[in-house]
Parts: sequence; structure tokens; C-alpha cells
Amino acid sequence: MDAFFASVEQRDNPALQKRPVVVGGKPDSRGVVAAASYEARQYGIHSAMPCSQAYRKCPQAVFVKPRFSAYREVSQQIHAIFAQYTDLIEPLSLDEAYLDVTENKVNNPSATRIAQAIRQQIKQKTGLTASAGVSYNKFIAKIASDINKPDGIKVVLPEEGEAFVAQLSIGRFYGVGQATERKMRALGIENGAHLKEKSLDFLLQNFGKAGSFYYQIARGLDKREVNAFRERKSLGSETTFINDLSDMDELLKQMSSLAKEVSDDLLKKKIKGKTITLKVKYDDFVQVTRSKTIERKINDYDTIYSLCRMLLMKTDAGQRKVRLLGISLSSFAEPSQGAGVENLVMQQLELDLLHTNKPRAPL
Repeated sequence: MDAFFASVEQRDNPALQKRPVVVGGKPDSRGVVAAASYEARQYGIHSAMPCSQAYRKCPQAVFVKPRFSAYREVSQQIHAIFAQYTDLIEPLSLDEAYLDVTENKVNNPSATRIAQAIRQQIKQKTGLTASAGVSYNKFIAKIASDINKPDGIKVVLPEEGEAFVAQLSIGRFYGVGQATERKMRALGIENGAHLKEKSLDFLLQNFGKAGSFYYQIARGLDKREVNAFRERKSLGSETTFINDLSDMDELLKQMSSLAKEVSDDLLKKKIKGKTITLKVKYDDFVQVTRSKTIERKINDYDTIYSLCRMLLMKTDAGQRKVRLLGISLSSFAEPSQGAGVENLVMQQLELDLLHTNKPRAPL
């Protein structure tokens, strides 16, 4: 979907149309941008940017609080459209998914025509626009989906894949984060062609196991299948404080609140895990994590809080001011029963955005 959250807000409120819209926290908060309309993007605003920075870039922007119920409703509508064509659907988020239409329910041999039909139905059903990438593997289809946004489609045929990847800036590679991009550029890798020049041994030496993946995609290869039943990897909550905290009692109160939120969500979804992770971001933006894996599976508040309290003592919290706390549980034995992967993705994204964008005042 194109600028999904912001587009929903513009659709539902005509006064926001053709205006720079930022969905996320307030401009004077420590919240982050969850989505920006294309009008706001012209000012350099993008998702995950601090709202205060977004305001400085565009003081006339309209800041809107997220409405997850509205986004879920549209997400369910578009996923229902996907399901008319195939059952091989791998959701990436509320508004994005991989679809394998090699064999499909409408017996249409053209993936391009199926993508066009889906985009047309989404427009008719929701009033919103979607863009599509059509190709022979997940990596190229994902990148292609961004090429002609908004409201566009990009097709990359098998014989075009290697050349398509070769001309891509390394920063456009899906799966290459900012830190990896900086490292690649330092090694003289500026685009796909440069990446292809590197040997497998060189990439493994510099990037570990990911080096094999980089070696393959530089050649337009990606053998990953569309997986309709991905298991949830972790569940958690985090919050950025209105004011940096250094008092340990206040930090423990905040951590207690987070532990309760995580436990309630785990109990609701009937999920248990073995590994608890505490994230601490200090006032200078340096971030550390501390983890503990135990023998039994847990989801209760008392155990989560006790483990996190122990982990907090292994950080410099209290000696250094803390900007953010986060708690997550992982190492799940099995996916929750009775919940489809689509619901898991939607619930996780809502939880992540809700707690990332919700500044918490000291209690």
C-alpha cells in the first residue's frame, strides 16, 4: 500500500488531502513517525524519524495520532482480496505481503495481470492505491514494488533480473540495513555490480552467514519460498520517556508497567517463551541489550519482571540517564493456536508502533 497509515487518514478526513500528514507522536514528543504522506516526504520526512525532527523539517505538517482499528480494517480488506487469488500469502506487515501466484485460483497464467487486478480491486474496495512488484523471486519482487510508487507496478522478467540488481544502489537492497550499508561502502561496494565482483569467501569473511545471501542476490538469485505460516519470533513492548530517567525506583516502576503489558499480551495470545531480552537506550542514544534464557517456558508477570530487574542491574541504568526501555520474549515453542499468521503480523505491528510512539511520563 502507498503511504498506508497516512493515506487512510487522508481518505477519512478530506481536510488532510494534499497536505503533509505525519502519523505518529506529537511534534513536541519523543515519539517517532509511523508514516508520512507523500506531501510530507517531499520535506525529507520518513518513518522512524523523531517527530520533533519531522516538525523542524515541516512546521506546517499535520500530526495525527495512529488509529489502529482503521488500519486493521483496511488490512483485512486487502488480505481478503489477496486470498481470492492464492493461499500462498506471506504477510510482511499490515499493508504488505508476498503472493506466490505460480498456481492461482483464477487460472490466470500472467502474474502481471493478477497484480493489476488486485490493485484495481483494492482501489475499488478501499479508495486507496497500492503498488506491486512482479518477478520470479522474493528479493527482486520486493525491491520492484518500490520502483514506481505511488500507484504503480514494476515487472522484472527472469532474463532481466541480474541486470536489474547490478544497477541498484546498495542502499536500495532489501535486507541491507544502515550499518551494513556503511560497511559495504567502506569496502568499495556501492551497487549490485560491485557486490557481484566480490567472492563468496570475501563476503563470508566480512559479513558472516549473511555473505552467502549477498552473493546469491547479487546474481539475481533468491530461493526462499513464500511461507504462509511464519512463526512469530518475539513479542515485546518498549517506550521512550518524556524525560530521561536516572532514578532507579522510577526505572523499576516503568519496567514493571512494561512487564505487565508484555505478560498481558502473551497470556491473551496463549504464547510462552524461554528468552527474555531487556533493551536500554541511554540519553546519548547508545543502546544495549541484556538477555537471559531459562529452562521453562514463561508468560507470567512475576517471572518476566524478576528477570528484567536482574538484567537491568547488569546495565549502567541509574548511573547513566535512560531514554528508552524495552522488554521482549522469544524462543517460543510453537506458534499460538487459533491465530493465523496474518493476525500475528497485524497484532505485532500495532504493538510495536503503539509502544514506540507512546511517550511515558515518570510515575
